[in-house]
Amino acid sequence: MTKRATPWAAPTAAGPVDAVVPLPGSKSMTARALVLAALSVDTSTLEHPLRARDTELMAAGLRALGVTVSTLADERWVVRPRPLAGPAHVDVGRAGTVMRFLPPLAGLASGAVTFDGEPAARRRPLAPLVGALRALGVRIEASTADGLPMTIHGQGGVRGGEVVLDASESTQFVSGLLLAAPDFDHGLTLRHDGPAIPSAPQLRMTVLMLRAAGAAVDDSVKNVWRVEPGRLLGRAWPIEPDLSTAAPFLAAALVTGGTVTVPGWPRTSTQAGDRLREILTRMGGTCTLTEAGLVVRGGGVVHGVDVDLHDASELGPVVVALAALADAPSKVHGVSHLRTHETDRIAALARELVALGADVEERHDGLEIRPRPLTGTAFETYDDHRMAHAGALLGLAVPGIVLSDVACTAKTLPEFPALWSAMTGTSS
Repeated sequence: MTKRATPWAAPTAAGPVDAVVPLPGSKSMTARALVLAALSVDTSTLEHPLRARDTELMAAGLRALGVTVSTLADERWVVRPRPLAGPAHVDVGRAGTVMRFLPPLAGLASGAVTFDGEPAARRRPLAPLVGALRALGVRIEASTADGLPMTIHGQGGVRGGEVVLDASESTQFVSGLLLAAPDFDHGLTLRHDGPAIPSAPQLRMTVLMLRAAGAAVDDSVKNVWRVEPGRLLGRAWPIEPDLSTAAPFLAAALVTGGTVTVPGWPRTSTQAGDRLREILTRMGGTCTLTEAGLVVRGGGVVHGVDVDLHDASELGPVVVALAALADAPSKVHGVSHLRTHETDRIAALARELVALGADVEERHDGLEIRPRPLTGTAFETYDDHRMAHAGALLGLAVPGIVLSDVACTAKTLPEFPALWSAMTGTSS
């Protein structure tokens, strides 16, 4: 069934915002914890996980493979591993984590497992993962582009061994294989051969969570990961707040000259969103980590910035939106992989900002933004939650911006419209 778009008039700030914005758990940590729990020898719990479309799809995919996943309580999900088996069908929706983390598990299952999703998911790259699984002995029937739809004929185990792939389009190719590798007969030695891998903090998260579950992982050689075969341990997984989802809320402090606090911000984190502290400071904010959480105060002016977001590309749309409201030109680069996300985010951002009146130059790996007076108009979100975040942020300073769809934010934060309206003192 086709989702109905929900147009939304982005509220304009009447003055400086002053808000405490509690955010749900990290999508990245929730997805990894679900997979690790499914492969463990006993029960695991996820404390304060993210309940959103992507994580619900991950839980549903694991259930389809035979795992018991209880998500009845918002604050505590329970995962009881069971033998993985088909026949099964996994709906990936638009979730990159589902389409890249669950195929290796399907190789471990007994029986056929089909994967498909929304049209946008069929356009997202999957071939490096498919090729790696085939090299490890997994039988796969995929489309001519080695993408969705596809069927994995699980034989109850994966041989494992050594494999080489190009993960320059997505770290999820590596993470998906590493998460399943302890169950491979001979473990896994994985080598990346290609341009620099984006979003490196996400890979660090994968390695640390594997070790926390009892896996032996050696990542001492650059672009090489070795995982020994062994059984994972069930455990309690405390999930941090989603730091990337905090981006539009914290950026609102800069746009309005106000103050926004996100409770529970960790002292240290492998989440790429932790770079917000550095980036928002460079763009004119003051970031203070307190017992109450991360407190960001705007200084009344947004400064232009030259920033490489190769390791934190999910922050790109919000940083670009901030740059359009800055006092000087900006360059956002190192994010060519944004072209293969839910939409080509580089082209989409350029198109929408130009429609508002900005002077934007599109580069192969980013954007150059020269601020000009903006005029509110329709803002297309392309069914992409990060684009919706960018449009909402621009709307704080530019009256008349109407997002073509705000329901797409349910991918990672169903509460976004209500939280944004509460922060701005408007009704949703």
